[in-house]
Amino acid sequence: MKQIAVVSGKGGTGKTSIMASLAALARGRAVLADCDVDAPDLHLILKPEIRERREFYGLKKASIDQSKCISCGQCEENCRFGAVTDQQIDPMRCEGCGVCYLVCPAEAVTMKDQLSGYAFISDTRFGPMVHAELFPGEEASGKLVTMVREMAREVAGLRGLDLVIIDGSPGIGCPVIASLTGSDLALVVTEPTVSGVHDLERILGVVEHFGIRPLVCINKFDLNLDAASQIEKHCKDLGAEVVGRVPYHSSVVEAMVRAQAVVEGEGPAADAIRELWARLSKEL
Repeated sequence: MKQIAVVSGKGGTGKTSIMASLAALARGRAVLADCDVDAPDLHLILKPEIRERREFYGLKKASIDQSKCISCGQCEENCRFGAVTDQQIDPMRCEGCGVCYLVCPAEAVTMKDQLSGYAFISDTRFGPMVHAELFPGEEASGKLVTMVREMAREVAGLRGLDLVIIDGSPGIGCPVIASLTGSDLALVVTEPTVSGVHDLERILGVVEHFGIRPLVCINKFDLNLDAASQIEKHCKDLGAEVVGRVPYHSSVVEAMVRAQAVVEGEGPAADAIRELWARLSKEL
């Protein structure tokens, strides 16, 4: 089973739009995994029909047993987050660090599992999809990404599919690392801007650290041809092959308005993404 992670060093590069089109071009061959669990949006295009929901438990939260509490104040004194007031835990402030549990002389504090979100197995017009919802303010998004990826591999095995396409989070943080680890290829989507060049270098460093082969797609490349040329030079110096150049075109916006993948319509952007998929298919 092959896994390809679609990532970007920053938000707004068009990563999810590219991902949706790759899902359409895979023609039911792949399991789709939306690992941008903090702000998922792939479902807006794929319109999944949920078939299964699983609970996700992130960080544990503290709870005080009032029958054991001796009102010594140690928990309130040592809590750095101001989560303890009058021997009561505010779950919105509790970070699950466990200090109150460690300092309580009466063993009145316990750390309890906290429902932090859900992971879903769904069907879409492009095939099976695994995605998730992390509740607002909850932590451990990397742990939820790992759960989504495990479920995606499970679905692929059950349905006899040989490819998992992962829509990763933007940036280089924990959920991105969880999205990349163990992947066979990383498709890095960038844009020809100053911040695009800077963040491309950062995400390529992360990809290299995990020993994953990087491929690069320059989205909206014709908005700034000088910056696009600079990106290609950087990629050559860093050993990353540019496999896609998608032009800026109104057909992309029109597809978004219709809640469709770009390749469900026609235009130069759709043609470029089809060429990108042909290159990726050879690599896979």
